[in-house]
Amino acid sequence: MSRDLTWSYNAGMAHTDAALRDHVDSFLDRLHDIPGLDREVEGIVDRIQALQRRFRHALEQTLQEHDLTWGEWKALGSLVLGECDSPGLLASELELSSGAMTNRLDRLEEAGLIRRVRHPTDRRAVKIELTDAGHAAWTDSTSAQARKEALVAGALTRDEQAQLNALLRKLMLAFERD
Repeated sequence: MSRDLTWSYNAGMAHTDAALRDHVDSFLDRLHDIPGLDREVEGIVDRIQALQRRFRHALEQTLQEHDLTWGEWKALGSLVLGECDSPGLLASELELSSGAMTNRLDRLEEAGLIRRVRHPTDRRAVKIELTDAGHAAWTDSTSAQARKEALVAGALTRDEQAQLNALLRKLMLAFERD
């Protein structure tokens, strides 16, 4: 293991080289005598949460640059991926009330990103169709965000990315089993 990745121990507490310390290390240094608290577990959870906040902030910036809200982007994504095509199914997929879904669809339709069309076999029903502009808005914003995420993930080698994915998958599966 290289010197950069080795751990040194001081007074029974693990500390990384100063150049490799992040804000979570500083936080963990301040935690003392808390029954049941495992510093390694706390470090994992705090880092995942901090990364999630940063990725979410980057996504919100990307969406703002593409004149979309997070909710609009999620709705367009559900349509692009073919998960649903009716307002009711879309509301269920996005966990929204029918009123909230109607408002979101109104905004998307006004922006020319979707259109409501009569269901071909049920005159009472409406289908939601993505317009070319809607497909492009979702694809362009998702692509821009993917490039930002790739820059961050680029701090890891491809092997490290695969290893991290495998470890995070194990954590996710533990939650999904419960």
